[in-house]
Amino acid sequence: MFRTFLRLLPLLALTTPALAEGGFYGDPPDATHPWAIHDMNRPQPPRVEPGENGAPPSDAIILFSGKPEDIQKWKSDKPNGEPTKWEVVDGVLQCVPGSGYIRTVEEFGDCQLHVEWSAPSKVEGNSQGRGNSGVFLMGQVEVQVLDNHNNPTYADGFASSIYGINPPAANPLRAPGQWQSYDIIFRRPIFKDGQQIDPGYITVFVNGVLTQDHTPLEGGGGHKGRSKPRAFPEKGPLKIQDHGNPVRFRNIWYRPLPKRAIEGGEYSKMSEEATAKKRAEIAKSIREDAAKLSGNAQALRLLESLCYEANADAEKASLTTLNAFAAEAKAADAAKQEKQKGEIMNVAKALRYMTHFKLLPAENAAKADLEAVIKARDWEKKK
Repeated sequence: MFRTFLRLLPLLALTTPALAEGGFYGDPPDATHPWAIHDMNRPQPPRVEPGENGAPPSDAIILFSGKPEDIQKWKSDKPNGEPTKWEVVDGVLQCVPGSGYIRTVEEFGDCQLHVEWSAPSKVEGNSQGRGNSGVFLMGQVEVQVLDNHNNPTYADGFASSIYGINPPAANPLRAPGQWQSYDIIFRRPIFKDGQQIDPGYITVFVNGVLTQDHTPLEGGGGHKGRSKPRAFPEKGPLKIQDHGNPVRFRNIWYRPLPKRAIEGGEYSKMSEEATAKKRAEIAKSIREDAAKLSGNAQALRLLESLCYEANADAEKASLTTLNAFAAEAKAADAAKQEKQKGEIMNVAKALRYMTHFKLLPAENAAKADLEAVIKARDWEKKK
């Protein structure tokens, strides 16, 4: 076991550089990126437990799981909002033809949506008259549901088409009566001051096969008429269509998605204004953390804050401590220098990083003293 661990050590060093190196490692933040490359100050992703055997993940919001009471999460889409006449039969939500669309009581916007559906096993009709329904994101954009197993129709009305906009890239449907799965990533259009700044997009996987690849919404689509770009509300219901066929549904859930950078979300690349604001927040947080430390640990943390935002007080406090440390190290005898080698190299590395990226003056006393020690001790001799 120990020999196996030794063999893995080089690999571990390669796969966890930021953790091994600490700060002062990757390229620093810039005008549109608030984080450094491999930045250990960047928040860790939230933990989500994946579902087992097709179950929803731990943070999913359940819209239908097969329980009879789940029908209370839905209502008729008719103006009076009456209870739906759709039925829950053997753990399945089934359309009652002629009863009308249903909609969720809850409303939401950008999301990851999972829906499973099944067309009637008894094949009746053809083209748009066979196993027809639809999933409407925010009640606005239809991802077509249709039994297209050996059933041609117009391409932009095919199963998993963005109805009236874009046909699917493939037809991975199973036979009628079998369950089909839709996994959808939905991003609504974004308008600002009446101008479209993001058209919105849909990505769809059908039974694990990509059929819509970041497809622009073009206003949302619709029947017969070409849609035009338009603003969407922030939230809306999920609607499921009654098209006169007893299509069945199960295992419906969604996960809200974080905001995009254009609407204030935190992504790798942001506007210069948003980046400056975020960098100031990060620097403040690091300085607050530094206040809990002392000595070189505090000085290096303050130095790190300067990567995000210039601050004269933080720079002065950091260099005061590091100048004193470097002067003492330079004056120490060889034995003490050897004992402090790790700390000397660590501080020198930080100062090299800061001067290389012009975050500190190229010439400073601490760096000069430590470089002199490193050179005298020949700690970086070429192999």
